[in-house]
Amino acid sequence: MVELSCVIFLAFFLDLFFGDPGYRLHPIRMIGHGIAFFEKILRRIGLDRKVGGILLVLLIETASLTAYLAFSLGLYRIYRPLGLGFDLFICYSCLALKDLISHITPVIDALENGNLSVARQKIAMVVGRNVRYLDQNGVSRAAVETLGENFVDGFLSPFLWYMAGGILGHFLGFSPIKTALSIMLGFKVISTLDSMVGYKNPHFFEFGWAGARLDDLMNFIPARLSLVILFAGAWASGLHPLEGLRTALRDRLKHDSPNAAHAEAFVAGTLRIRLGGPTRYTDGLRGKPWLGLSDVDPGPEHITKTILLLKHSAWITIVIPLCILLLSKATPL
Repeated sequence: MVELSCVIFLAFFLDLFFGDPGYRLHPIRMIGHGIAFFEKILRRIGLDRKVGGILLVLLIETASLTAYLAFSLGLYRIYRPLGLGFDLFICYSCLALKDLISHITPVIDALENGNLSVARQKIAMVVGRNVRYLDQNGVSRAAVETLGENFVDGFLSPFLWYMAGGILGHFLGFSPIKTALSIMLGFKVISTLDSMVGYKNPHFFEFGWAGARLDDLMNFIPARLSLVILFAGAWASGLHPLEGLRTALRDRLKHDSPNAAHAEAFVAGTLRIRLGGPTRYTDGLRGKPWLGLSDVDPGPEHITKTILLLKHSAWITIVIPLCILLLSKATPL
């Protein structure tokens, strides 16, 4: 259990200070290439509905976990520190908090400099909506919503699945770190599938059904636990945690997704702003409900406060393995 805690600590620090470097052999990028490859094959042979989507999930999960375990176990046999280093590399690659913040920071800079066109270009890199008609408040709303939702997808969910896998592996007599990383990587496969084929349009509606539903399932508990983490983070950030919780409990199920509005609604409440509302996508205008108890639209200062909230919340989250590490030293497992 000591190795389990040390790996997630080091992965968190690497992500915090270095972010997610872009290179061709990045594990998540390789998973994306695999999804695109198998999608073409499945569609070419006529498996372009639910059955094909289910097969795509099975193929990508099997290929990803087999590749991870083969490399990891092989490196452990050669030299144990090499295996641990590879496990750390995989864990680090599955966390994306700094990368999320790094994509949003240029949006703040552009808005504060009054350069709306650049702000639109920057936010278009991380959202699926049509940014052409967004004003300053619209860009700020998109940025805050993206931060809130992706805190769960990009950081909290992989972290919680890692910890759950490690504890499960320990009690089942398996390697805690191998089990932890297998489940964490399995989650990232599902998350990547959802982002690539989980769209609700005619081309992907049935084919992406399996990936989208599994993504909903695997984010179900983390999205709800995020309210506890964000409550503590809001308190540490000097915001309004009680208003965030009150808003989340009222508005958390207003989104089409069973999970996305939890963190977004909390952020709206703790910042005393409104999020959501009618949103224009490439396929038209969607009448999304408003989230929040206020009618104040967000500005660049609210994006900055959201980033602070997420950083504090991440630090609070990472205290969990520290407690496990200390307990494992005090009480042999």
